[in-house]
Amino acid sequence: MIGKNAVAKLRIVFTVLFGLIIGASLMITDSRWPDSNWFSLCSVLLGCVLVGLGAVGRLWCILYIGGYKSHALVTSGPYSICRNPLYFFSLLGAVGVGLCTETLTLPAIILAMFAVYYPAVIRNEENVLRDRHGAEFDAYGKITPAFFPRWSRLREPEEWLAHPRVFRRCAVDALWFIWLVGIVEFAEGLHDAGILPVLAKLW
Repeated sequence: MIGKNAVAKLRIVFTVLFGLIIGASLMITDSRWPDSNWFSLCSVLLGCVLVGLGAVGRLWCILYIGGYKSHALVTSGPYSICRNPLYFFSLLGAVGVGLCTETLTLPAIILAMFAVYYPAVIRNEENVLRDRHGAEFDAYGKITPAFFPRWSRLREPEEWLAHPRVFRRCAVDALWFIWLVGIVEFAEGLHDAGILPVLAKLW
């Protein structure tokens, strides 16, 4: 099993590299779909909805896990509906950004990359939690889905002690989806103005 720190570093490197690749592709590609047709309109609308859900969902997770991750097994709030809600909401946000490009190609690439890379990350992190919390984590895992939420299991306390500094520091990570939508729109404007060349058109 790869060490926890090594996995965290690899995940950061992979995420940054993947973000750079997607960002670079936005600079040189455009949508083949005609402007203002039904697909483009629905794609942007659905993309914005998913980006909003992804950002809010990640903030919800950070509220619960921030300051607790290293020493406690959090099973309330988003962690009561699935064991990896941060990754679930990250996927929603990332696919949402892809849809805002008004293509099917980029969302498909994002889904494929997530499916290839993140299951191994999730397995390794759960092995770390199992080593740390033992039978408590095994019992939690038996009744809580690994990835896709079971909303009927939602359990939240009346009060939760948050850690403001940790929340503030981690909240920035939850907002990058929204910033990427701005980059998508900026790149599209540069293409329309003829400032950036379009080297390929994607469906």
